[in-house]
Amino acid sequence: MESAEPIRAWHDLYVMLGTSSAALIGLIFVAASLHLGDVVSNPAFRIRAYHATLYLLTLLVEAVLVLVPQPVGVLGAQLCVLNLIGLWAPLSTAYRYYYEDRVPSHRAGITMARTITYSVAYLIGISGAITLFESPHWGMYLVTASYTTLLVTVVLGTWAVALGTAETDRAEKGR
Repeated sequence: MESAEPIRAWHDLYVMLGTSSAALIGLIFVAASLHLGDVVSNPAFRIRAYHATLYLLTLLVEAVLVLVPQPVGVLGAQLCVLNLIGLWAPLSTAYRYYYEDRVPSHRAGITMARTITYSVAYLIGISGAITLFESPHWGMYLVTASYTTLLVTVVLGTWAVALGTAETDRAEKGR
C-alpha cells in the first residue's frame, strides 16, 4: 500500500466532494418529489433530473474509489472504467437527441455546450486516471479537475430545472 501514499493527501477533499455529491442526490429526490407532477409530465425536467442523478452517482462512486485504500494502479484502472461509463451518458444523449430526434432536444433544453462540457470533463477524468500510473500527483489534479467541472455543471443544470419548475408553478397560478 506504499504506492497509495500520494493519494492520501487528497483524502479530506474527496470526503467533502463525496459528501456534496451524496447531499445533492438527496436534494434532487426531494425536489423531484415536491414537483413530481411537473417532472413526470415534462420530458425536459424528467430527462435532466435523471441525467443529473446519473452524473452525481458517478461522482459519488469516484469519491468512494479515491477514498478506498488501494494501490494507485488499481485506482487508475477503476477511475478509467468509471469515467468511460460516465462518458457514455452525454455521448448517447447527444446521439439520441441531436441525430435521431432533434425535436425533444429543444423541449428538454439539451444544449451542445452542456453535452460538450460533460464529455470533456469525463475525458479529463480518463486522462487523469491514465496519468495516475506514471505520476499520481498530476493524475489526481486531472481527476479532481474533472470531478469539479462535472459537479459545477450538474449544479448549474439542476438549477435550470428548478427554475423551470418554478416557471411552471407561476404559469399555473396565473391561469
